[in-house]
Amino acid sequence: MNAKDWKILLVDDEREFITTLAERLELRGIPARVAFDGESALEAIAAEEPHVVVLDVLMPGIKGLEVLERVKRTNPLVQVLLLTGHGSTRDGIEGMRLGAYDYMMKPLNIDTLIEKMESAIDYAKKAATLPGKSDGQ
Repeated sequence: MNAKDWKILLVDDEREFITTLAERLELRGIPARVAFDGESALEAIAAEEPHVVVLDVLMPGIKGLEVLERVKRTNPLVQVLLLTGHGSTRDGIEGMRLGAYDYMMKPLNIDTLIEKMESAIDYAKKAATLPGKSDGQ
């Protein structure tokens, strides 16, 4: 799948950070939607299922780990990359237990993020083709 066909949702309450990240991805030919809180993220996922959600752990309202749990319950093939800050790997590890594909520490390296998104999309495609798995479509 070509990167221009990826469906990416970026979720973070730090508006300037997430908007800049979306712009940097767009410059590399990767379209990305943004949401600034957990509730908006869940609405965006319900409206159009993304391939990958890049999700901040610490947000006001619905926290990132709760969003992750809900996404995995309703859309198990959506891959979630968690963003953790403040040197805390505990939330990242808990997120992996809850079904996150991977987690990354802020600040992000854009090339590493793109590699992880591509890897997550490949993983989801393989998981969708396994016997007994459904892509939900």
